[in-house]
Amino acid sequence: MSHRKILVGLSLSAVMGLSVAYAQNKPAAAPGGAGGAPAAAAKPTCKLHGKACCDPAIEAHLPKEAVYTACGESEATYLGQEAQRETCKYFFKVEGAPEAETFVQVYAPQQKEVLPAPNDPFFSWKKVGKAYITDKAKSPKAAPMAASATGLYLPGKGYSVSVNASSKVCTRTEAAKLAPSMK
Repeated sequence: MSHRKILVGLSLSAVMGLSVAYAQNKPAAAPGGAGGAPAAAAKPTCKLHGKACCDPAIEAHLPKEAVYTACGESEATYLGQEAQRETCKYFFKVEGAPEAETFVQVYAPQQKEVLPAPNDPFFSWKKVGKAYITDKAKSPKAAPMAASATGLYLPGKGYSVSVNASSKVCTRTEAAKLAPSMK
């Protein structure tokens, strides 16, 4: 019986010793409140239209200021940006049009093999400087898509940049002016 008391005593003292050691070395409590309550969300660094700001690396391929210049938009009509994976959408206020249809979307995925020109079964493309712009629909079913937005494509080294500009924000002529701003 005495061996059992000694083992229980040693076990309890070991647990207590470890508890004290942990209490002395434990990380500081999370800022923002008692009990480790999470701190208030950090203020966004952009004008949000979605849940998160766009990745600056994606924004750099076509800054919103280039859209302002080419498409006749301004900070006053700019509603905000929405980030998605490898994508940034700029939203603008256009009278009489729903916000979901008034955007310029930039998609810049990393790629091992980049196509030198777009290979699209729905649209024919025309070269504008270093970039390509949608020319016309190849089928009647694709015609409404061609009328509602203009596509731009720019191949890069290890990436490509695709822009989908709503015709409610940028006319086809204005979208062609975006091509030189793509990086």
